[in-house]
Amino acid sequence: MATCVRKKQDMPPPGGFQPINTSRIPAKTIFGAKTLIAGHFIFTAGSLYLYYLTHRKVHMEEVERRSSMFAILPMIQAERDRAYLKQLRRNREEERKLMENVDGWVVGTYRGEPIYKTNPPDTLVQPSEQEYYVHSSDKDFRARRYISLWD
Repeated sequence: MATCVRKKQDMPPPGGFQPINTSRIPAKTIFGAKTLIAGHFIFTAGSLYLYYLTHRKVHMEEVERRSSMFAILPMIQAERDRAYLKQLRRNREEERKLMENVDGWVVGTYRGEPIYKTNPPDTLVQPSEQEYYVHSSDKDFRARRYISLWD
């Protein structure tokens, strides 16, 4: 049989433990109050100067961007109007091709009567969205008409 080994119980040292130091130990000061306040003002002044330089540059770039946008905007609008009129022409040609075998059909009329009677002949009448996309697929119409959150 194995012999039993008695374990020694952990006890405090003779005379007891030393008292725990609970007195306040102040932190070492690196900078005084006057130095911190002066540093704050110097840092703020330097930051404001750098902000002024950057703000001036950003303002000049903003003026340049706006000027270029104002210069190119009429051309963009003209191209958009041109594409719009080309689509109206395609719709008109598609109607002409689709209804060429129908006797008495005149393009731009409904059963021989002009749709728009009150307008002078050279006036553009804006068609509705359904009329504009009449010869397009439903997918194209829905993509333009409805905003999809999942596409």
